[in-house]
Amino acid sequence: MNTDDYLQLYDQLDDEEQTDNYLDRARRGRPSGRHPKQPDRRTRKFVQAQDDSRANFQFTYKAARFEEGWLLDSLGDFYEHQWIADVLRRVKGGKEASVYQCRGGTATEAKYVAAKVYRPREMRNLRNDHLYREGRDDLDDEGKQILDGGMLHAMQKKTGYGRKLLHQSWIAYEFTALQDLYAAGADVPRPYTMANNAILMDYIGGAEAHAPALNEISLEASEAKILFERVLHNIELMLANGRIHGDLSAYNILYWEGEITLIDFPQVIAPRENNNAYLIFRRDVTRVCEYFIHQGLQLEPRILADKLWTGHGYRTRQEVHPRHLDADDPQDRQLWQKQQKEEG
Repeated sequence: MNTDDYLQLYDQLDDEEQTDNYLDRARRGRPSGRHPKQPDRRTRKFVQAQDDSRANFQFTYKAARFEEGWLLDSLGDFYEHQWIADVLRRVKGGKEASVYQCRGGTATEAKYVAAKVYRPREMRNLRNDHLYREGRDDLDDEGKQILDGGMLHAMQKKTGYGRKLLHQSWIAYEFTALQDLYAAGADVPRPYTMANNAILMDYIGGAEAHAPALNEISLEASEAKILFERVLHNIELMLANGRIHGDLSAYNILYWEGEITLIDFPQVIAPRENNNAYLIFRRDVTRVCEYFIHQGLQLEPRILADKLWTGHGYRTRQEVHPRHLDADDPQDRQLWQKQQKEEG
């Protein structure tokens, strides 16, 4: 059974309290029969291994068995270090991660915080993630570059250990991007801390209602213009700080009380380090423009993308490094001369 099959059955199996047994049977090739209900082994194993503070972590949110075990494993460290005091509800579910509204602990100044918990590696559906990894350093669970040869080899070979490291690096990129952009003044959630499978950040919304994404609401023309200019400000701010969101659209821009917040940054890339950077950037700008065009604005996405890109010193065409050119090849020499002329 492939990853998509797991994803389609994830919520159904949670409701039936059968996910753990199902995954075990799928991995071992056993026939699918209904097993008697019993204590969740992941939850039991996790709780037994923790100290008293973490073992006492009981939350208000009524999670299914598999989800409960996964939350204990992913958020236990946050609870133990008093970043959170309770998990109240799930506010967003997805194929890559789910977001939960939590009550802030004594280590935070906020009444509510948001915990983004990534799904198990076996049940995530990241398409073409290699496009975003190009040119990026691999990061460890502290957000530092991985230099250990054995770890790098495991990731290259995509062993079980290597896939775990790649999974953590993906999460670390989101957290470090949030840190950098928040410090630069971008409209992103304040990041608090990162664990092995989760990120803790500001919660956007009220006690009973989380902030909707832009794609869920319609705007008056006057407000649409103001918010579009604010989104452009953030796009330019990211470029100025060497960042491209990589998956920006009205689906991951939150709206609350007249203000926007950009979210979901694991696929963030650097403009100069990825061969597809401009195409990815243009796609971001186009998707944002499409939403605001439907809100009544007159926009030219391609022209706007080119203007923003070149205005920050980037080229719309990827430059070929001289070491890849043959000095004896007339066409290569012509290409090199063209690049030199453009630089002048």
